Amino acid sequence: MKTVLKSNLFRIFAILLVNIGLMSFVASYQQPGGWTVPDKYKNMKNPTKSDPANLKVGKSLWDKHCVSCHGKKGLGDGTKAATLKTHCSDFSAKTFKAQTDGEIFYKTKTGKGEMPAFEKKMADETDIWLLVNYIRSL
Repeated sequence: MKTVLKSNLFRIFAILLVNIGLMSFVASYQQPGGWTVPDKYKNMKNPTKSDPANLKVGKSLWDKHCVSCHGKKGLGDGTKAATLKTHCSDFSAKTFKAQTDGEIFYKTKTGKGEMPAFEKKMADETDIWLLVNYIRSL
């Protein structure tokens, strides 16, 4: 009886440790701080202006590539958001807004997990920068 109890306790403990590890991984994955951005990108300056014409282009890119997950206002409440395993970023959050344009550019360009990389969909990096401007305007 004691052997069965010890065996069951060991299994429960092992399952608990695995779940804690997975939850920690998911939490770090979802948070901006959990996504390592190389210094080269952190310090990049946006070469495009945030003027009405460029914001219009950025919005068209947003509508085409981003709105389905991130929602119309960037709150992470798009129509596909509920089907994802990870939480979509809320672009109105202080932690998101504290990022540099270069960090947002890098994350958009390279993607991670369910966040797709846009370096092929937007081969012209100018488009990614215009999208960064639009995201900042939300």
